[in-house]
Amino acid sequence: MTIPRKLAAKKQRTLEILVRLKRLYPDATCTLDYETPVQLLVATVLSAQCTDERVNKVTPALFRCFPDAEALADANLSEIEELVRSTGFYRNKAKNIQAACRMIMADFAGQVPNRMEELLKLPGVARKTANVVLAHAYGINAGVTVDTHVKRLSQRLGLTEHTDPIRIERDLIELLPQPDWENWSIRLIYHGRAICAARNPACDACILADLCPSVDRTKVTPPPIPEVTSLP
Repeated sequence: MTIPRKLAAKKQRTLEILVRLKRLYPDATCTLDYETPVQLLVATVLSAQCTDERVNKVTPALFRCFPDAEALADANLSEIEELVRSTGFYRNKAKNIQAACRMIMADFAGQVPNRMEELLKLPGVARKTANVVLAHAYGINAGVTVDTHVKRLSQRLGLTEHTDPIRIERDLIELLPQPDWENWSIRLIYHGRAICAARNPACDACILADLCPSVDRTKVTPPPIPEVTSLP
């Protein structure tokens, strides 16, 4: 099957973006602290509308008290709420964490499932959380994590016209090699924090500026393009 010319060009541009992001952020990885799949699941649930830095300040005490799914399932809910209060929306997060852990104990023999369809059954778990858990706990690239940074940068880079995270994920899956699905998201998050802010993005310091259709080239002189010898 022949790939339409427009899609082929977009895939080539996406691969060029990927190469540059890999060189700029070679050690990009999940910034949440965890030791087990259930701890990663809990930390990812807590990270909704909260920074990873804040979550990493909260989870040591949480996991000392409740280190696994069984302990969280049997905990007093108010104790979980108090421990995660500073992450925001703490009542809903605590409720979902406990309900998910109870389902893990009842339906999955105490183990976080490693299949997308089963993870999505857990309370509080949508594709974003499921993708993170599968990629970093089990080494399974089942999809592309789409958070606010990934959404913003993917739109600015002209890789999607959608606003719905599921449709954005589908567009990115079509453009990227599967082994890079999850770390693509992490690198975009790094770049969103460092360069491509929601307000006043630093286009004049961005190594992707010549590939970005959102750049006003009458006002911005892109930095030198890094040498690229091969695509992934």
